[in-house]
Amino acid sequence: MIPVHTAVAHPWLCDIMGHMTTRHYTAIFDDASYLYFYRVFGWSGSDARDDNLGWADVRHEVDYVDEVPAGDLLEVRASLRRLGGKSVTIAYEMYNLSKSSVAATLTSTCVLFDMDARKAVTISDLMKASAEPFLASAGTR
Repeated sequence: MIPVHTAVAHPWLCDIMGHMTTRHYTAIFDDASYLYFYRVFGWSGSDARDDNLGWADVRHEVDYVDEVPAGDLLEVRASLRRLGGKSVTIAYEMYNLSKSSVAATLTSTCVLFDMDARKAVTISDLMKASAEPFLASAGTR
């Protein structure tokens, strides 16, 4: 896994019990995904505007492992687990730097999405070639 994002569990991200509420885990993972797509595929928001291609999440599986209290420092790490014809599966780990422990994990399946046609499209050979080294580092093929 490679680090792709850092965050702070600010008090306004926490619920009445004093720990980060679940909806903000999703937001932090979502921010991390944009950075990971850039790192792996060279894709950024300008591609969505220029080429009408984006990434659409079609499945999330989240495990909340440990509470994150206000003020804790978080690092999200990611690893490409599967590279398909139209979709990818990425494993994310939210690591609590303040506690030296895993706070949550996310397994996300995303499709390359044509924003005009509103459907999944084939991942180009160029994008696959860019992603291959990251897949190899995940220990899967």
